[in-house]
Formats: sequence, C-alpha cells, structure tokens
Amino acid sequence: MKNNSSRSFTFAPANFIPFRDTKVIARVRAIKREHITRHHNPDFRITVLPDSEVEFRWITDMFFRIKTAMDAGRSFVAIMPNPWPGYAKLAAMLNRARVNCRKLHTFNMDEYADENGHIAPESWEFGFGHAFKKYFWAQLDPKLRPPEKQVHVFTDRNLKDYGRMLADLGGADICYSGPGWTGHLAFIEPDAPEFAGTLAEWKKMGPRICTLSPFTIAQNSLHGCFGSSGDLCAVPPKAATIGPAEVIAAKNRIDLHSITVDGSFASWQRLTTRLVLHGPVTPRVPESILQTLRTDVWVSESAAANIETRWDKGY
Repeated sequence: MKNNSSRSFTFAPANFIPFRDTKVIARVRAIKREHITRHHNPDFRITVLPDSEVEFRWITDMFFRIKTAMDAGRSFVAIMPNPWPGYAKLAAMLNRARVNCRKLHTFNMDEYADENGHIAPESWEFGFGHAFKKYFWAQLDPKLRPPEKQVHVFTDRNLKDYGRMLADLGGADICYSGPGWTGHLAFIEPDAPEFAGTLAEWKKMGPRICTLSPFTIAQNSLHGCFGSSGDLCAVPPKAATIGPAEVIAAKNRIDLHSITVDGSFASWQRLTTRLVLHGPVTPRVPESILQTLRTDVWVSESAAANIETRWDKGY
C-alpha cells in the first residue's frame, strides 16, 4: 500500500464563512505572540496584557474618563458594549468616589431583535438594555445616577434617530468594542445584507436592524444568560446595532480582545484577533476599520498566544 502521508491536502473554505481569502488567513495565522503588537499605523496601538488585567484596565479606564469629565462639569458620552455583570464594579467605584454622574450619557451599541426586526423590549431579561440598567444604572447610588433618559438603549421608537441622538451630543467621547467570531463590530456583521456596499459606502452607514451571522448565534449561545450550552434557538436571529459611522465619529476608541471559552485555553477569538489587527481593511471583517483610526487595542496573553497544533489537548 502506497504511503501518501506526505501528500498535501488542500481545500476551499466553506462558502458560508464570511472571509475566505486563504492566503491572508495563512499569513495572519502565522503571526507570533512577539510580533502581534507591530503595526504600520502608529495611531493603532496594540498592547498585550495578562488575562487577569484586561477587565481591570477596562473598568478603571471607564471610571477615570467618567470621573474626569464629571469633576470638570462637562458632559461625557460613551458607546458601551455587551453589558455583563462587571459593570457593577464600575458602579461600585463611582459610588465609592461619590462621582455625580448627572452629565453622563451612555449608548448601548446593540440590542437583539426578532425575525421581523422588532427590537427586544427592556423588560426582556436577556436583553442588553435590561442588563445594562440592571448591572450599571440601578447599581449607582440614586443621588449619583444620570437621569434614566440619558441611558440610551435601542427601541423600535428610537432606531431611526439613534445616530442623530449621538451626533446631537457631539458624538461619542469613547467607543469601547471587541470583535465577535465574524470580526463584527457591535452587531455590524460582514455577511449581513443590511450592510452590503463598497467600503466607502459602508463607512457612512448608521444604525439599523441587522441579520445575525450563524457564527454570532453560535458564539452567543455560549453566553451565561443562555446557559452556556449551545442552545442556538435561545439566541434571537436579528439585532439593532450602531453603524460604522458612529464608531468612526467617536473621539476615542478602545478595543478589547480577551475572550476564551469559560476561562480555558480554547478561544474562537485567537484567529479573529489576528485578522482584525493585521488583515485587510474590509467590510468583510468589520472591526478591521479600526486599523485606520486612532485606537488603543488591548489583547490578552491568551488571545495573543501562538496558533499551533495542540496534540496535548487531543485530536
């Protein structure tokens, strides 16, 4: 029997994968931990941090930006990502420091929607708006909270005005983000028909209802609110989201890359991180637009780890 073990086996990626350039994928896959911070744009600053430090940096950055603005008596406008219980830590710090947040304006960057494009109501316990108010706004001392009308979440009524609401406040002072499995920014999906267009057209697009990628639904089915159990039917099929225009218009941007599967070495984000940071700037990888903008990127050691075969982990 002839031994064919040395023969190469090549194949085209599945058609449903949003970004399928195998030469680019091979190039970014090969980027080593020690090279991941290098970038030709000096304003696109990549830093690798210990896993345990990423959340701390994020919370303290939010705290000091809010405190500095409130102490100066000026408004502060922030685009906030997927709410999680850690926002309660930010509220605790603001309470401890007695920071009066009366001039704080927050905008959730996205929210789930049903198959007909109806946005999840704030009463839905798995919604982002519900969670943000539960873990952040409600945790603030009532004497320090901003008026609830300044905590902006997507609704059916404000969808068409969401971008204007941000613009009327002068745009965001900061936009925090982190890539999804598809490289999405907020819920700006690379394969969503609602965001189809050339790069120039795409950059001008604002908030809208977007069809979620199957990868995003799979990714979010691992979230704790859905049981971390791969329950695909628990995740809504669409979402409301800000557009590239709101991210580009922000005065500052911080992008975080630190997601692993329940704290293990396994991470769908490791390749996505490299594609976002070092691949082409294209709507097919929405977060890649940050490469052209003044952005601070914080990458965990786990996300920066070399991509290589791990036979010790099994086949």
